[in-house]
Amino acid sequence: MIDIGVNLMNPSFDHDRQAVLAAAQNAGVKKMVITGSCLKSSTAAAAFAKENSCCKATAGLHPHNAKDWGKETAAQLRELLRHESVVAAGECGLDYNRNFSPPAAQRICFEEQLALAVELQKPVFLHERDSFDDFFSFLKQYRPRLSGAVVHCFTGTAEHLEAYLALDCYIGITGWVCDERRGSGLIPLLKQIPADRLLLETDAPYLLPRNMPGKKSRRNEPAFLAHIAAFAAKITGKELEEIAAETSANAERLFTGL
Repeated sequence: MIDIGVNLMNPSFDHDRQAVLAAAQNAGVKKMVITGSCLKSSTAAAAFAKENSCCKATAGLHPHNAKDWGKETAAQLRELLRHESVVAAGECGLDYNRNFSPPAAQRICFEEQLALAVELQKPVFLHERDSFDDFFSFLKQYRPRLSGAVVHCFTGTAEHLEAYLALDCYIGITGWVCDERRGSGLIPLLKQIPADRLLLETDAPYLLPRNMPGKKSRRNEPAFLAHIAAFAAKITGKELEEIAAETSANAERLFTGL
């Protein structure tokens, strides 16, 4: 299996990062993509991936950090995106849920990262929350020139899913689908995602699968991708091995060099 979104540079992993990596590999997660959400985490992710062959990284500014965008930031990000260990631009997008950065700043930051991805021919690792109309407007404009795109941690509607698939985007599903309180609406939609468009991710340390037995803490880990994959297999009526093979092939197709 491949975890296409793990925040491995999060401070919650500072004391046992290598052990978390080993546990993931023992659970069948042979590769993972470390999410970069600011310059600091993107730089750290790229360096860690360079030293650990089972990892690659993304480099970008999450919409929460869009207020930090500027010419110097863009220049540093361009250099990061040229690193061999960096396989995608992002996490980037729009998030109007909490507006930790002003919406206007988010839109500038998002569009300029899309332009960078086009320039360097990197796929994009995308974030959208409570901002579909603006988000989709930018994505639709740039998608024909992008090498690829994944809507990370998809939690949208059937209409949103149809729109993304029409743009030939991959869809990232997390442990959100395992939460009967918030994720039940994803279950019927998971069945509508074509086999060649589905990707799996933990978004660790966030989104610990609610229905996973034996939880000892609230920290999610890439090893728990096996639980998400098994749940997705059950929903789609497939064997675990089949969905693992399909989603891994999709990840390798999207992320060149993975």
